[in-house]
Amino acid sequence: MKPPRYLTKSRFKLALDCPTKLYYTRKTEYENKSDSDSFLEALAQGGFQVEELARMDHPDGHTILGDDYNYQLLADKTEELLKQENVTIFEPAFLVNGLFIRVDILVKKGDKVKLIEVKAKSIRSADHQSFINSKGRLSGGWDLYLYDIAFQKYVMQLAYPGWKISSYLKLADKDATTTVDGLHQCFKVVSDSDLRTGIEKKPGLTRADLGEPILCNINVDQEIDLILTANPLDETRTFEETVEHFKKHYREDKKLFSEIGAQCKGCEFIAADHSNGSKSGFHECWQEQLRLSKEEIDRPKVYDVWYNPTGKILEEGRFFMEEITENDINIRPEAGKLSRSERQWLQVQKHQEKDDSPYFDIENLREELSSWTFPLNFIDFETTAVALPFTAGMHPYEQVAFQFSHHIVYEDGRVEHFNEYLNTEIGVLPNFDFIRALKESLTVNQGSIFRYHNHENTIVNVIYNQLLKSDEPDKEELLDFIETISHSTSKNAKNWYGDRDMIDLQKTVVNYYYDPVTGGSNSIKAILPAVLHSSSYLQNKYQQPLKDLKVTSKNFPYDHVFLKVEKGKVINPYKALPPIFDGWDNEKLDQVSESLTEISDGGAALFAYQKLQFEDVPEIERKAIREGLLRYCELDTLAMVMIYEYFREVCLFEKQEARSKS
Repeated sequence: MKPPRYLTKSRFKLALDCPTKLYYTRKTEYENKSDSDSFLEALAQGGFQVEELARMDHPDGHTILGDDYNYQLLADKTEELLKQENVTIFEPAFLVNGLFIRVDILVKKGDKVKLIEVKAKSIRSADHQSFINSKGRLSGGWDLYLYDIAFQKYVMQLAYPGWKISSYLKLADKDATTTVDGLHQCFKVVSDSDLRTGIEKKPGLTRADLGEPILCNINVDQEIDLILTANPLDETRTFEETVEHFKKHYREDKKLFSEIGAQCKGCEFIAADHSNGSKSGFHECWQEQLRLSKEEIDRPKVYDVWYNPTGKILEEGRFFMEEITENDINIRPEAGKLSRSERQWLQVQKHQEKDDSPYFDIENLREELSSWTFPLNFIDFETTAVALPFTAGMHPYEQVAFQFSHHIVYEDGRVEHFNEYLNTEIGVLPNFDFIRALKESLTVNQGSIFRYHNHENTIVNVIYNQLLKSDEPDKEELLDFIETISHSTSKNAKNWYGDRDMIDLQKTVVNYYYDPVTGGSNSIKAILPAVLHSSSYLQNKYQQPLKDLKVTSKNFPYDHVFLKVEKGKVINPYKALPPIFDGWDNEKLDQVSESLTEISDGGAALFAYQKLQFEDVPEIERKAIREGLLRYCELDTLAMVMIYEYFREVCLFEKQEARSKS
């Protein structure tokens, strides 16, 4: 006899995203990329730690423990505790009418019950009024969280119709300031905890040890009432009808039909290949609707176009890039560079014409390169932003800058790994020492400074504001330095634009270059393999051991070869790096962190820094992680150097070609 199939809150949320996914979930034969991602996302954002911190507000709370899939046992344990007039329960379980939920925190006082959903998302509590906008709709980005709570309240009310339930989101408050050192270190992530959160609290920890609260309760009764009465995500059904619709199909294991659309891009039920025997729900959906082979389905899609300008095309039943026309893009040129729409059409056109050659706006690229001042300085930062800060005086998700790498390219072509900085000291805010070290490194010359994308400019602006509130003895000197190498962001009251404002190498890429190999991505992890694939100069140079290059390194041995070619295919240097953590691929960690709204920097470094803030990490492991961080960050700036060298060689080649023809 098969076990009963209950609609849980996680399955309910999955169905809201795409009803067809209900059919694929919890089936081992279907590939599911989210199985590991969900844990890593919660770990990266500090979700588990926030949940344990929230529980500290309720020292008398009871935790429901047991087999996560023995729903009846968990519900029975909860029911027994609820016989008390007043009780607080962590992870109480409710099983009723084929529906199952677990609540983060439930506070019961008689028939008055607080339902508290804890999230690692942040909010400015002083500014918040409502998640319902001026049009009476739910604010974007919060709707699924609110539907999650609505489902919980719906099930609880079915189980206990007499309860008066008030609903809350418990969030990290960006207006709050941590008043104790080591808050983050009080909640350690471990692999063998009995608790679902996998958090081991510091022995003897009390609420008084945690200082002033940095989490806030946001009442969402109004929003939940809107969902339960109007069901704004699907006004063709009531909320109850939606729940029953999902429940029926999940119970009977019947597939719900969902039209192909933009939501397919992020489908977790996709198997890139079937060599391991896994089924691909994504391909099944497309095959059922379009009657195409797997190979035909794997063609580039409409939604793969850079900055996806083509939502309405999907509604018209055109799903593949070759079906896009020039009229769909609405091309609008801009002087002196590729406009966004020109770049979008270039991506489509090259695919349609089966042209895999890179494109350059040579004249404008050459003019851009000629405006740069030697020696050229390439820098990359590694930072982290966690919900529970490491040191007193910090806000949730305030940035910590702990590492940089600095390469210099001289006019004669020499490449020097000139400097680096890494501070993983426990319980120390490194930001001010970081900016001092950066100042010392970048003021050795007056050459142009390069970053890749916006992150470095954002970080020095953050440190600028931190300095303003500090009493550092060299405060003014450091502020002046930051103003020299950056420009102010919208969050700064003061406006400036530095004489050596860091040049964004990504903008150089976007404005003057496109390679079909990148698939429209402009991240350095996509651009580096593309330039290495195309450039015989880079291939010839970097296939040599380090000792034979005009390149220095602080972290790689003299016999290290940055570029390897196997069976005629260039191996991405990032993939050749050993993982910083055993069992987790660096690329996977980066992908997870990039998908998070609160975090914007490299995942491998982010996880590493957090781990090194705990005292019981063995010295041998600490040393290995530090060495991994140094290699990883050095490669980031060397990758920028390689991209520059490619652009330089292309411009020289085109110039020589033009001369030979004249």
